[in-house]
Amino acid sequence: MIKACLFDLDGVVFDTEPLYTLFWHEMGRRYCPDIEGFEYAIKGQTLVQIFDRYFAGEEEVQRQITHRLDVYEQNMPYHYVSGFESFVKDLRSKGIRTAVVTSSNLDKMQNVYRSHPEFKDYFDAILTSEDFAESKPSPDCYLRAAARFNVPVEACVVFEDSINGLCSGISSGARVIGLATTNPAADIRRYTHEVIRNYEGFTLSDD
Repeated sequence: MIKACLFDLDGVVFDTEPLYTLFWHEMGRRYCPDIEGFEYAIKGQTLVQIFDRYFAGEEEVQRQITHRLDVYEQNMPYHYVSGFESFVKDLRSKGIRTAVVTSSNLDKMQNVYRSHPEFKDYFDAILTSEDFAESKPSPDCYLRAAARFNVPVEACVVFEDSINGLCSGISSGARVIGLATTNPAADIRRYTHEVIRNYEGFTLSDD
């Protein structure tokens, strides 16, 4: 029986991935012109992971990118993935616990709360990067979320869109449903057979 649903944020709750693609395209053009498709190379990675891999030791560049990203996130729109609000309200009406489990930090979440005052009412818990010892694809974040609700992780359903996120959910032992908002459905099916494009008409079963 399903006890909790655990949602990544970008590409799962909010349809923000196309906006981040634009941002990282510009950062790639500005700072990594030799890397073709930089905005796709970094998909699913945290900011720390991006810095460690592509900008190690470049403190000034890291500072500039962080500042640009902060300003960008303060001004970008946060549109829900189609059907999400109805879906999460239905879950809560059935007594299923809900949580956001995101690599975003608290500063980013303040932008979300300003844009959507109702956001916190949709979730029993909101876990951010400050709550985890290890980033996705480690299962740490989802194990901690299940523990927060005091339910077995096997009774949780994880909703993810990135490859690192899918691996995180699978490694935790939870049931994983992939959203084809960031990666093609065919790529997601390599990790889970349950794939949806959005929440319109989607009903969660115990299967």
